[in-house]
Amino acid sequence: MAQLSRQDVDYMHRNSQGPVLTLTGISKSFGGVAALRDISLELFPGEVHALVGMNGAGKSTLVGVLSGAHAPDAGVIELEGNPLAALTPRRAREHGVATVPQKRDLVLALTVTENLFLGQLPRRAGLVDWRRAHRLAEEALRSIGIGEINPRVPVEQLTVAEQTMVEIAREVRHGGKILILDEPTASLGGSAAMQVRNLVRRLRDQGTAVVYISHHLDELHDVADRITVLRDGQRQLTVAKDKLTVPELVYAMAGEHVDAERPTRAAPPGERRLRIDKLTVHGALAGFSLEVHAGEVVAVLGPAGHGQTALFPALSGLRRPASGAMSVMEKPVRWGNIRESLASGLRCIPGDRLAQGVIGALTLDENIVLARDHFDGRRLVNWRALARRARQLRDRFGVVTLQRNPPIEMLSGGNQQKALLGKWLDRTPPVVFLEEPTNGVDVAAKADIHRMVDDLASQGAAVLLVSSDIEEVLRLADRIAVVHGNRLVAHRDVGTVSRDELIALTVGDTENTPGDKGVAPTSGESSDG
Repeated sequence: MAQLSRQDVDYMHRNSQGPVLTLTGISKSFGGVAALRDISLELFPGEVHALVGMNGAGKSTLVGVLSGAHAPDAGVIELEGNPLAALTPRRAREHGVATVPQKRDLVLALTVTENLFLGQLPRRAGLVDWRRAHRLAEEALRSIGIGEINPRVPVEQLTVAEQTMVEIAREVRHGGKILILDEPTASLGGSAAMQVRNLVRRLRDQGTAVVYISHHLDELHDVADRITVLRDGQRQLTVAKDKLTVPELVYAMAGEHVDAERPTRAAPPGERRLRIDKLTVHGALAGFSLEVHAGEVVAVLGPAGHGQTALFPALSGLRRPASGAMSVMEKPVRWGNIRESLASGLRCIPGDRLAQGVIGALTLDENIVLARDHFDGRRLVNWRALARRARQLRDRFGVVTLQRNPPIEMLSGGNQQKALLGKWLDRTPPVVFLEEPTNGVDVAAKADIHRMVDDLASQGAAVLLVSSDIEEVLRLADRIAVVHGNRLVAHRDVGTVSRDELIALTVGDTENTPGDKGVAPTSGESSDG
């Protein structure tokens, strides 16, 4: 018999207490459509239980049931053997069930202390006792291993990873036995995501039961103890994480094999379409130079929050850089001019689709035709004709909805992203900038979007891609420019670089990686053109 590892022994010891939460036969429908069907599972103290599935699989509904936001139509919820009925969000928290949603709800202008004790700041003689409040905040942060965060600073000054950890600390402070984390690393890159995962492991080791929802399948094998797969509102399986490979996990989620193979480019790159020369954005990016040619995909890879995040506002015309130059189709484009950027043929698609890409309260049809109608100069709305134009784009880009024409904010992340791509890529532009194009989408939508990027390149577009996902970059790119801090630190052809080398480069290790240590920003040309 094989000897058990220390981790296996610890896990068995933690689970010897029995489940902290049991779901039996949970079902939930909305308007006659079944969102959950006969879901049963157990959650143990001191385990990270990953909950995965495609968009629409039922994950959000199940989280709503656990958090008290939705009352199940059938089934029983038991907490440590005691049935829970008429659960509300307030009662769920009182019973020790805490939820950190994907969309953060911290008050950015307030300090860490104020966010941790929002509405509950300690008082003395009718006034806030700030000394005690800060001391309690320091204790709360230290208790879960993030004592390096200063409770006196405004949350807006923290990194995205630190904001996520503060929100987790706020929920843990309430004494939660169960912590539900919905896509906690969705907007984070390598090192930042690792910070959050390390915190999750510390909470697990302290006895907290964690429900962990993620579209990043590779991280599940890093952080999860068990994985439950939902599909079409039903539980497909629940297994220990080491009993399931990533391809098997994808198959369980999708019900079919998802193509993730990198295609062969039909032709070598053509003429230069985009040139960025010595772009400098104060505090974000310094001396960045790069070229993209027709029919190729060039990826800018870097940890989330590093210099590559300055590219979208600069190239789209939203922000005027300190210095540098840009040309599209060999014609100069002035910085800080949205009209000129659009007129050049450059289409910039942001990574934050809800904040910068779509108008949430407008319908899907209104959003998806916005760019086409703008460029066609339409001023009056013929709703029947608009619906016809929208239907063409919805079919072409694979946007699927249950309702005929819902507000776009009601769609899954994958369908929102496809609609955003449809809005800007209707008439294959000569140059496309894509920022984190698969952020927060499921594996099937990710594969669809990857095929769209392949098609853009095959049709001759020059594609500049910004991503913090190494696997995505290796799948899509012909050339890779690596950014660390605010500088371009390396440039590699995809056929000559390994995943491990890219990881080393993104964390700033340029000494122990092969290849040139400087920057070769072009395809076969010097940076001086």
